[in-house]
Amino acid sequence: MLKILVTYAVQGEFVELKWPDIEPYYVRTGIGKVKSAFHLAEAIRQVQPDLVLNIGSAGTVNHQVGDIFVCRKFIDRDMQKMKEFGLECEIDSSALLEAKGYCEHWMENGICNTGDGFLTELTHVTGDVVDMEAYAQAFVCRLKEIPFISVKYVTDIIGQNSVKHWEDKLADARQGLSNYLNVLKERI
Repeated sequence: MLKILVTYAVQGEFVELKWPDIEPYYVRTGIGKVKSAFHLAEAIRQVQPDLVLNIGSAGTVNHQVGDIFVCRKFIDRDMQKMKEFGLECEIDSSALLEAKGYCEHWMENGICNTGDGFLTELTHVTGDVVDMEAYAQAFVCRLKEIPFISVKYVTDIIGQNSVKHWEDKLADARQGLSNYLNVLKERI
């Protein structure tokens, strides 16, 4: 049985996996990079998963509410400003996923831009979606040599919507992610 650790930030993003031949575990990480990294590291220590699957909501600049992205590339927008000083701000989790043969048929590729602030004003953002946890989780998984992938449902357009709009769209995100994972994909 494949052990999959499913991470989500808030209860409104929780989706139960119904795939055959897996042993799913779930951890609510909380919002933000620090909480997320801590709770994920603790869960990895306890579960020792074969794969970490992050699911959740995200904002966007260039796409539409309801779009779903499978992210294997992650940018830390807070550290991006320090890139010129040699600090790392990008992670690509593709190699570990490919080595294990996981998620090869998941083609909705996207780049997730992570930071510790909820973006409500239009700014230059590198990537397809923005969140507050995925980069930190990708970082922990890379250190632990555990394959990591993130599936994000777009709930809000940066510069057009508010935190309230995000809260109102969580039910749609949960339904969209459940449909994507349990109907369209059905397997890892």
